[in-house]
Amino acid sequence: MSDTLTAALNKIQPTTKTTQKIAFIFAFIALLVDGADMLLLSFSLNSLKAEFGLSNLQAGALGSFTLAGMAVGGFMGGWACDRLGRVKTVVISILVFSILTAALGFTQNFEQFAVLRFLSAFGIGSLYIAANTLMAEYVPTEYRTTVLGTLQAGWTVGYIVATLLAGWIIPEHGWRMLFFVAIIPSVLALFIQKLVPEPESWQRARLMRLHAPEQFTTTTVEKKSTFKTIFAEPANRRMFMLWILTAGFLQFGYYGVNNWMPAYLESELHMNFKSMAGYMIGTYVAMIFGKVLAGYAADRLGRRFVFAFGAIGTAIFLPIIVLFNSPDNIAYLLIFFGFLYGIPYAINATYMTESFATSIRGTAVGGAYNAGRIGAMFAPAIIGAAASGGSIGLGFLIMGGAYFLCGAVSGLFIKDKQYDPQQA
Repeated sequence: MSDTLTAALNKIQPTTKTTQKIAFIFAFIALLVDGADMLLLSFSLNSLKAEFGLSNLQAGALGSFTLAGMAVGGFMGGWACDRLGRVKTVVISILVFSILTAALGFTQNFEQFAVLRFLSAFGIGSLYIAANTLMAEYVPTEYRTTVLGTLQAGWTVGYIVATLLAGWIIPEHGWRMLFFVAIIPSVLALFIQKLVPEPESWQRARLMRLHAPEQFTTTTVEKKSTFKTIFAEPANRRMFMLWILTAGFLQFGYYGVNNWMPAYLESELHMNFKSMAGYMIGTYVAMIFGKVLAGYAADRLGRRFVFAFGAIGTAIFLPIIVLFNSPDNIAYLLIFFGFLYGIPYAINATYMTESFATSIRGTAVGGAYNAGRIGAMFAPAIIGAAASGGSIGLGFLIMGGAYFLCGAVSGLFIKDKQYDPQQA
C-alpha cells in the first residue's frame, strides 16, 4: 500500500452517532418525498382528465409512464451509487424529481405531461435505492433492521403529506399549484450535500480504486459476471425468477390501487375532495401501524407467513371494499384495508435479502425488484382500461388477483431466512 493511499485513508473521518442521526433524518425525508410523489398524480387525475380531456385509459397510462421511469431510474441509481457516491446520487435524484415535477405545472396537453412525468420518475426510482443503500452502510449491524424498517415509514408519511397538500391546494388553487410545490425538496438536496458525508466504506473503496486499481481487477470481473452466476446455478436462478414474479405481482397490485383509489372514492363513491382526502389519511395512518406490527410479527412467526398473510388478506379485502361498501362502513373498510395493505412492503426488503447469498445479493435483489417494477407499470393503465368498459372497481378486482398470486408464490415456494446477511 503506497504512502499516498495510506495518508488518504487516514483522513477519512469515522462515522459518529450524530452523523448517523443526521443521515437518517435526511434519508427519511427523501423517502417521504418518494412516497408523496405517486399521490401527487393520484389526486390530480380527475382534474387532469377534465382539463386535458383524457380517457380513463390515458389517465391510467400516466401512472404507467411513472412506473416505467421509476424502473429505469432504479437501474441507473444502482450504477450511480457505486460510481458517484450514495450521497451524490440522493442529491441528484432529488433535484431531477423536484425540478421536473414542478415543470409539470406548465404542461398543456397529455403528451407534454406524459414525457415530463416519465423523466421526473427517474429521480424517484433512483432515490429509493440510494437512500436505503446510504443508511444500510451508515447503521451498525446490531440495529440495522430496526432502523431500516423505521425508515420505510417515511414512504407512508409521504402519502399523508401529499393527501394534506392535495386537500388544501387543489380545491382552492388547482392541480398546477400542487406540482409547483414540488420544487421545495430541491432545497433539501443542498443541505444533504453539506451535512452528510459519503459512508466510510464507499470512501475507502473509491480511494483504493484510484490509488490501487490493480486490486480491483478481480472484483470488476466478478461484478460483470454476477448475472451469469445467478443463472448458472439452478437454485439461484429459480429463486431469482420466483422473486421477479413475487415483486411483479406485489407492485402490480400496489401501484395500481395506489394510483386509482382517490379517483375511485371521488368519482364512483361520490365523495367530495376534502372528505376523500380525510378517508385516505385514515388509510395511511393504519398502514403505518400495519408495517410496524408486521415487522414485529415477522420476527416471531416468520417472514413467509406474515408476507403471504398480508398479500392474500389484501386480495380478499379488495372485493369486499368494491362490493360491500356503504356510506356507513367505508371509513372502517379503508382503515382495515390500509392495515393489510402495508404488511407486504414492511417485510419485502428483509425477506428478499435473506433469499440470496452475499456474493450475488445486491444484483439479485436489485434486478428482481426492478424487473417487477417494469411489469407493474402496466397496472394503472389496466385499471384505466377496465374503468372505460365498466368501473374502477372492476380494475381493483384485477389487482386483488395480483395480490393473491403474490402471496401464493411466496407462501408456496420462497423459504424464510435462506441466508444470513451478516455472514459472507
